[in-house]
Formats: sequence, C-alpha cells, structure tokens
Amino acid sequence: MRIEDYALIGDTQTAALVGRNGSIDWLCLPRFDSGACFAALLGDRSNGRWSVAPAGTAHRVERRYVPGTLVLETTFHTHDGTVRVTDCMPVRGEAPDVVRLVEGISGSVAMEMDLVVRFDYGSTVPWVRRLDGALSLVAGPDALELVSAVPVHGNDLSTTAAFTVGPGDRVPFVLTWHLSTEQPPSPADTDRAVGDTVAWWQAWSAGCTAGGRWREEVRSSLVTLKALTYAPSGGIVAAASTSLPEVLGGIRNWDYRFCWLRDATFTLQALLAAGYEGEAVAWRDWLLRAIAGDPSQIQIMYGVAGERRLPELELDWLPGYEGSVPVRIGNAAAKQRQLDVYGEVMDALHQARLAGIPPDVESWEVQLALVDWLESGWRQPDSGLWEIRGAPRHFVHSKVMCWVAFDRAIRAVEGFGLDGPADRWRMLRGEIHQEVCERGWDDERRTFTQSYGSTELDASLLMLPMVGFLHPQDERVVGTIDAVRRELTVDGFVERYPTEHGMSVDGLPGREGAFLLCTFWLADALALTGQVDEASALFERLVGLTNDVGLLAEEYDPVQRRMLGNFPQAFSHVGLVNTALNLTEALGPAGRRRKDA
Repeated sequence: MRIEDYALIGDTQTAALVGRNGSIDWLCLPRFDSGACFAALLGDRSNGRWSVAPAGTAHRVERRYVPGTLVLETTFHTHDGTVRVTDCMPVRGEAPDVVRLVEGISGSVAMEMDLVVRFDYGSTVPWVRRLDGALSLVAGPDALELVSAVPVHGNDLSTTAAFTVGPGDRVPFVLTWHLSTEQPPSPADTDRAVGDTVAWWQAWSAGCTAGGRWREEVRSSLVTLKALTYAPSGGIVAAASTSLPEVLGGIRNWDYRFCWLRDATFTLQALLAAGYEGEAVAWRDWLLRAIAGDPSQIQIMYGVAGERRLPELELDWLPGYEGSVPVRIGNAAAKQRQLDVYGEVMDALHQARLAGIPPDVESWEVQLALVDWLESGWRQPDSGLWEIRGAPRHFVHSKVMCWVAFDRAIRAVEGFGLDGPADRWRMLRGEIHQEVCERGWDDERRTFTQSYGSTELDASLLMLPMVGFLHPQDERVVGTIDAVRRELTVDGFVERYPTEHGMSVDGLPGREGAFLLCTFWLADALALTGQVDEASALFERLVGLTNDVGLLAEEYDPVQRRMLGNFPQAFSHVGLVNTALNLTEALGPAGRRRKDA
C-alpha cells in the first residue's frame, strides 16, 4: 500500500498505522520508540500485522475519523453487504489497548481476522496459550492478551477467526499489552472504551480556538500533534514510524520516533495560537528537562522522556518499505553538532515568556548557559538542520539561528528586565549579521546560499524574514525567495536543497521528494512579502495533498504523485497549522515571530 493509504490511531503514548485494507501494519508497545509487534509496514505479513476485513473483495472503502477524534471508522462495501470496523486506542487506563469493533450495516458479510504477532520489530515468534478465556502471547518482556467475541484458532504461527455479520451485529476484539512478568490486566469493555475515547478526544479538540477558512484542517492537524505527544513527558515525536523512505528503494530511511529541538518554536507557536497552553507548557517543560546540564552537550534530539542515547542500528531481517533498505532504529544524527538548535531553544523560551508561561527564573538560567557557550561556539562549522552526514560546514541557516539566540537574549534583558551582558551580546549579534550578509550572499545571483562559499540553495533560507534577521521587503529576502522558487521547486513544491544527477549535496544517492514543511515556509514567506493570493493558492494545493483522513507525510513526490518519508509527520502538520493562521489572522505566528524579534 502507499503511505497515504494508512491512518493513525493512538493513545498519546504510542500509535498504530491502520491500512485501508483493515490491517494494522505498525504498532510499537508500550511507547512510540518501543519494539514493534506489528512490522508488516516494513516487510510483509510474516513480520506481524492484525487484519480484520471482509473475506471477499470490497468494491468500495470509505474512511473517516469520528469528528474531532482519533477514532477511525472504516466502512467496507461488498457485493454481499456493508460492514464497518471501528478502531481506536483508548487514552491510557490500566494498560495500552487496541480496540476493534466490527458492526454489520447491511446484508450478510463474511469476515476474517488474522493476527500475526512478531515482537522485536517483526523478528520474534511468541509463545501462545489460552488463559482465562483470553489468548496470551508472550516473548521475553512482552505479553499481549487477545479477547475475542468469536472463536479463534491457531494456524501456522498465527491466530485466525472466520465469522459473519448481519445488520446490527457487533463483534468486538481487544488486544492488550503488559509486561510478561505481571498479571494480565482486565480487558477493556469495548463499547465503553470506544465511547469514552470519542468523548475524550472531542472534549480535547473542542478547546481549539482557531477559526477562519481552514478551521477543520487546523483542528485535524492539532489532533494529530496531540496523538504524537508522549503524555507522561510532554515530548512530541517527529513521526510515528521509522524508515519510511524519502526515496523509494533508496537508503534515505531514518527513525523519526524521537523529539527534535528544532521543532520547538514552530510547535509552541502552533499550540499557543490555537488555544492549547497546557500542551505548550508541557512541551516547554520537556525542552528544559531535556537540555539541562552542560550546554556544550546539547543534542539536536532526545528520546520521548529526554533520553540521550539513541544508538542507530540496522534491522537486516526486514526487507523495507517497497524494498527500501536499510531499515534503521535509533538515529546517529543525535550526536551531530547543529548550531541552529541553540537559536530554536532560545526563541521557543522567548515565545513562552511573551505568552506569560511560568516559570521564568529557571528558563533564564538555562538560556544564560546556552548563550555563554554560544559566544565562542557560533564560529564552529556544523552539520546543519538537515543533518548532512558529511564534513561540517558554515551553514547560513545555522549562523542566522545563532543570531536569533543572541537577539532573543537581548530582548529578554530589554523587555523583561532580566540580568545579562546585553552590550556584549549586541556586539556578537552584529558580528554574526555582518558575516552572514558578506559570506553567505551570492551577489551575482542575488540570493543567499546554503553555506559560506557554496553555490547551492537551501529552503531553510526562507526562514530569514520569519525570524526577524531581515525585513520581508529587503531586496535580499525577495531575491532569495525568487531563487528558491526558480531553482528548488518542482511543480510548485519545494525541495530542501538541490538533487542533481541522482546525487544530493549531502552525498547520498537518489532524488528525494519535495519537503512539505519547506513548501509551507514558502507560503509563509510569500504572505510576509505581500503576495497573499499566491500564498493562499499554494496553501490550498498543500491542503489538497492530505489523505482521506487529513494526514500528511514528510515529503511528496510531484512526479509519481505520492507521499514519501515518515508518516504522519508532526512538522508537516505544524506547518499546516501555522500557515493557515498566517493567512487568516491579521498577525499570524510568522508575523508575530518577526515582530517580536
């Protein structure tokens, strides 16, 4: 199946991907970054899945989320009748559950249930036994309990069931995870679990204060962001999946089930602008805990609870999505130096302070330590925000974000009366600004470049007016936007940087798709420069890329017209929320961020 054929269900601690065919092909329990017990997404049935679907062919499949929720309804229309499967993960009670409810709508439909559990990313066959009316599946530390309303049978290292539903029939299934060293929890009551889950999500989504033309799209994206939040810590993972390829059949396959610092400001702005101060506070607090300590040891990403060690491994038993190998878990980029994260952290804490989010003293102490290190550290080359796995460079975006760090520190002193060497920071801010404008500018092409002395462009340059580095009407900003549109767009969608002759500037093979967040940035930049009609038209095209349940991946291939990369991607949905607000409010997140600078 294509990436866009999947939908997301989750309980704000982990998530599953459900295909249009009724198969759950990806599920990690009990956390986003736990080993998958269903990994068919990156392999096949033998790597684990849970299918509940008509035995015959469905000539039409309709999907929707119950409005304002992450409760998925898939309706299968067959020649014998119509049946609906409702899928959800109840927001945590006693244990993580997956609830599946089959309902007959019309006719008489023969159904099949096929459960293939393979713990540890599709590699480990469990020991299966019947226990107190449930089916117990155990391997090592992991255990699952299946409670079914119909008889199930063992069949070639899988569990199957065949049954028929007619109008009004309701057949529930509940799959519950627990530690194998503990007693199984009581199974969830299906009807109550579905009803309570609908009520919980609808109560949460009712808190959305965003209005305007794209209110429903904004609310849907906020529900997705909430689903990608690890509730115990407040951390927001970049995506629910690992190793969905940026190039089909290629090696650009990365694990995104972690929390990136560079998402901080955009995410905070989106949550605050839509009325979710509680989530913004939790995200800010996660940020402060994660970066606590020696500022020279700051990482670009952390685990969902703030873990620092994210060793990268290749799972050679998985054939990969459409043959895209290697399949990776963990992410070695966690050890890269990326100077832009200092600016992102400083700006996020600045935005939190502007919004009146306490505590102020603790966050200022962290900020002082960060800028103290950055006074000398900003001169170093780094790996850039795209985590290029080659020799470090002096990336223009990284230097601009160092400028942002000092600028926000100065504004904290000037605007909030906090104590710090503002005069020294002004000198450093001015030095960085002058250096970027001299060494990062291509006077012949009238554009900034990806790094000092390079000729390549980079979509991150669209950020310059948004962070306040230059005024949106500055001819250098206008020239850079024009250059990005001229050299980095395919069918109007923006690539991160050039990919020529199958080899990108990062040294990896394969031409990746357009990066959706960068295309949202282009819409933001156009709006800031007064080209609102063009920005709105581009945004409408982006909204049109969402799948039938409103989800976006990391990238889009304008040639093959399909999504690429991990799914659903938090940064894409953050971009949708902020750009929608930029286009519907007199002073949206981008305008406020620039104005506050």
